[in-house]
Amino acid sequence: MEDEEAAAVLKTVGRQVKVWREAAGLRQAELGTAIGYGEEMVSSVERGRRIPKPDFLDKADEVLRAGGKLAAMKEDVEKARYPKNVRDLAKLEDEAVELGAYASHNMHGLLQTPAYARALFAMRRPAYTEDEIDQLVAARMARQRVFDRVPAPLLTFVQEEVTLRRPIGGRMTLRQQLEQLLESSALRHVEIQVMPTDREDHAGMGGPIRLLKIRDGKTLGHSEAQLHSRVISDPREVQILEMRYGMIRAQALTPRESQAFIEKVLGEET
Repeated sequence: MEDEEAAAVLKTVGRQVKVWREAAGLRQAELGTAIGYGEEMVSSVERGRRIPKPDFLDKADEVLRAGGKLAAMKEDVEKARYPKNVRDLAKLEDEAVELGAYASHNMHGLLQTPAYARALFAMRRPAYTEDEIDQLVAARMARQRVFDRVPAPLLTFVQEEVTLRRPIGGRMTLRQQLEQLLESSALRHVEIQVMPTDREDHAGMGGPIRLLKIRDGKTLGHSEAQLHSRVISDPREVQILEMRYGMIRAQALTPRESQAFIEKVLGEET
């Protein structure tokens, strides 16, 4: 694992599997046979080198009669599957009372369908493995729990027009993505705006923007570049991002106009 937090979780889970296995008097190969996995997989899990799937923990819990103690670790293990920068961003989003984002190249991650996200990750170079793509898609979908939080945060998005037209994943995937965009825009705590390509004045030429207003009253920015992702906490830099995002929202179509625009683009795709 690339970070200590995830490594610690996997080592803890591995030790627990080993303790319960030895208490049951089973060798690694015998446990593997009983739960449908190979000896090497059991060994790797116990040493904290492999991430056990939920099915592994469920079956091990049953065979070793752990009374739900191993199965209960699935949530922690699932989080450990995600890259550290994704986990850190998800924590901030969970604490946000307001989130605003301008996306210029593709649909914002919180608005993406699984198929769209998978297609996006599949085109990255150097290429991800299928397991890595599965983990990244799962992590991105897990972040969308922010839409269901109670009390609901205010979520605002500005999408560049090109993101509604670029057929990432193919025409069918794009149509499904536009349909989800309309469903999200219908939520009372969500506002989605479109920035038309023909706008002469555009405050977002510096690239994507993400702002998070946290429960304690602090506002943070988040920046993603080609190879780096960082949280922006300097009040002066955050103030600049807030100014730019406010101008972007003023220059874009209104939420109602944007819904009509998205419906128009969807009609062109069908």
